[in-house]
Amino acid sequence: MEIRPITPRYSVSPQIAVEDVPAIAEAGFVKVICNRPNMEVPTDMQSDAIGEAVRAAGLEYEVLELTHQTMTPENVALQRDLAESCSGPVLAYCASGTRCSVVWALGQCDSMSTDEILNATTKAGYQLEGLRPTLDQIRKTSG
Repeated sequence: MEIRPITPRYSVSPQIAVEDVPAIAEAGFVKVICNRPNMEVPTDMQSDAIGEAVRAAGLEYEVLELTHQTMTPENVALQRDLAESCSGPVLAYCASGTRCSVVWALGQCDSMSTDEILNATTKAGYQLEGLRPTLDQIRKTSG
């Protein structure tokens, strides 16, 4: 498991496993968000199995399956709400962490500059420069 912080409250990770949950809890996360569709993973790594382990560890668990087609403004807003509606740090995961980074980036356009957003994702190891025109457009229409 490789946890990559984007902000002090929002980190991302490639796919996690049940055996990673104790370390996630020990790291201080209070919520885990699954952004990976079940159809992409074997049964033992699907959201039901991970969610059961996460909840058993006393953490909140949410599922918001994201694909290119479902990266809608509504789901961007939902991800932001899920991440901000808890009392502490959140870990979002998908296959590589990229989708979790993209959905976070798209949800920050009203509060951060494009450069700030891309700097945060780059520091976490995600090169999202290709999103710059989209982020700029969202900022222009939301501001």
